[in-house]
Amino acid sequence: MKIILIKDVPELGGKGEIVDVADGYARNYLVPRKMAVQATRGAIAQAESMRQAAIDAAARAREDADNLATALSGTRVVVAARAGDEGKLFGSIGSGDVAEAITKFTGVEIAAKTIVLATPIKDIGLHEVTVKPHADVAFPVTLDVIPA
Repeated sequence: MKIILIKDVPELGGKGEIVDVADGYARNYLVPRKMAVQATRGAIAQAESMRQAAIDAAARAREDADNLATALSGTRVVVAARAGDEGKLFGSIGSGDVAEAITKFTGVEIAAKTIVLATPIKDIGLHEVTVKPHADVAFPVTLDVIPA
């Protein structure tokens, strides 16, 4: 039976794909769980438009990520944090703090989940932080942590 997947199904296909499966698998598992619909001419046309919309959205997301990388690549962001005499911070700087500092310093909104930190920053000085706004786009931003 030919079906159109409404959701991503592991080891079968992604949303909007037309696949051929056993009749029982489609009737008893995929369709009742609203993971697929039977492939009719109208449904195939709708699936094609859904697939094209997903391709366009992915291209826009990649373009936005490239524009963000161009705007922020090589940027130096200054963050003031309370620190002791030895240069150790009283707390730590996490991805949320870095995103807030980038937004405050450059005016560019950035989500905290796009900041990649191996460990929280706990020292004063220069730290290189990776920003990954898209699966294919990653760029460094230099973070200058100074005592407040």
